[in-house]
Amino acid sequence: MDNQVVPVLVKGVMPTTNGCAIFLGNDDKIFVIYVDQGIGEAIQRAVDGAKAERPLTHDLMLTLLDGLGAEVERVVINHVDEGTFFARLIVSMENELGHKIIELDARPSDSIVMALASGKPIYVAHTVMDSVDDMTEILAKILEQDS
Repeated sequence: MDNQVVPVLVKGVMPTTNGCAIFLGNDDKIFVIYVDQGIGEAIQRAVDGAKAERPLTHDLMLTLLDGLGAEVERVVINHVDEGTFFARLIVSMENELGHKIIELDARPSDSIVMALASGKPIYVAHTVMDSVDDMTEILAKILEQDS
């Protein structure tokens, strides 16, 4: 992985009036992606390592990849445009024909669930990190109020 991306972690999942705020970042900067409530709950379950009673879409996708001998390699949040984030889901597969890597256009929220559920890294392009507002202090205040 080159220096055009930085690794990030999910730092918090907070409900909002319209869905959920997903705080992503590292020691230098934290930013937020807003998602609908259902995907926010799926991200929180993945963070907690909890399983839904029945397989959800993300579980089905991971099972399908596994059945095909493929796996999620990493997620890269590679672009943001007026508050809308874009991501690439990197999938690898090895079979008798060799090793293949596929990059898929995907919503960051779906990609985050799949990366967390499969224990794979999440990266953000430097251009994205440079363009988003730093929410580190706001998250710290929210966490302080909750404790």
